[in-house]
Amino acid sequence: MLTRAFPPELVDEVVAECGRVEQRARLLPARVVVYFVLAMCLFFGQGYEEVARLLVQGLEREGRWAKAWRVPTTAAIGRARLRLGPEPLRALFARVCRPVAVAQTQGAWYRRWRLVAVDGTVFDTPDTVANAEFFGRPGTSRGQGRSAYPQARVAALAECGTHAVFAAEVGPLTVHETVLAERLFPALVTGMLVLADRGFCGFDLWRAAKVGGADLLWRVRSVIVLPVLETLADGSYLSEIVAARDNYRRADPERVRVIEYTLGSHSGGDSTVYRLITTILDPAQAPAAELAALYAQRWEIENTLDEIKTHQGGPGLVLRSQHPRGVEQEIFAFLLVHHALRDLMHQAALKGGHDPDRLSFTRTLRIVRRHVTGQAALSPLPTHPGDRPEPA
Repeated sequence: MLTRAFPPELVDEVVAECGRVEQRARLLPARVVVYFVLAMCLFFGQGYEEVARLLVQGLEREGRWAKAWRVPTTAAIGRARLRLGPEPLRALFARVCRPVAVAQTQGAWYRRWRLVAVDGTVFDTPDTVANAEFFGRPGTSRGQGRSAYPQARVAALAECGTHAVFAAEVGPLTVHETVLAERLFPALVTGMLVLADRGFCGFDLWRAAKVGGADLLWRVRSVIVLPVLETLADGSYLSEIVAARDNYRRADPERVRVIEYTLGSHSGGDSTVYRLITTILDPAQAPAAELAALYAQRWEIENTLDEIKTHQGGPGLVLRSQHPRGVEQEIFAFLLVHHALRDLMHQAALKGGHDPDRLSFTRTLRIVRRHVTGQAALSPLPTHPGDRPEPA
């Protein structure tokens, strides 16, 4: 699965682009370290040496190389990861991770729009001085007033219908998720409809998100003033938003359409009022009732992040990297493996004529873990500088 999604030739390209090609033959050349880090995030929870055995035991069993290869020590693998750094994994993510839905993909589209969503999360990292100084810790109301673990913040864009993450940024807790999210917006293009929760709504962020031609459907906080400029036939209305600095003059407004609706009990129980704003100003293109129902698709990115952290990583996930560069490397490896799994599920759904949401991520993960060791498609043996990788 790993070499299908990330061919050795492509891995060699990004390793070379990032200046990680070895000057001498090593037991762990950079190409193999890339696959090791990916395997580490596929078999999360296993020790370094066990991951190395799992990665190559299929080749060993089938006699697919002539020379012996000994499993490196944990210390040697750790040094190899430090030499590699996060740059090749980030570059591989940029080269490979794209939206995967096609016209026939069920549940990935609303009319002419590809549904995508933006959200943020945090990953617990090991409690080391380096991680704590770089990433920081969240405050707590108990004990010493600080969390047990430093946390790395991640913002991501995901395709709602397939759960494929196609843009991501990593940073310390001091960087707000909206700042990280803005760095993702070059990946937004015409034909996408971007869903976001109320934590992301801001005038500058809104304007930045639509630069590439994508349409937006974002929830807004109840305190935001949305004057009614024109009531439309479907119950929505035209309004405008302005930057906080322009709140009184309103000299540079952004025209939006507002959809308001209530979800809750009809018998007097708790209910919630939702206010959505969108760049789609014509109700004929997207009626208010359809957009209100569509907003529930935003939860798909929450499910995506849960797949990565809870199922792929395991409950109570704490990354294993002791240094910030290793943390970034590990997070992008998690995202790469998740994308490979989700692309595989999408292909299976297409062949069976199913909605990808109907396939079990957990079952797919288990199947791949069982079979990947018998389908190893790379040699761990180092190549001499300038040589082509040995065929496997």
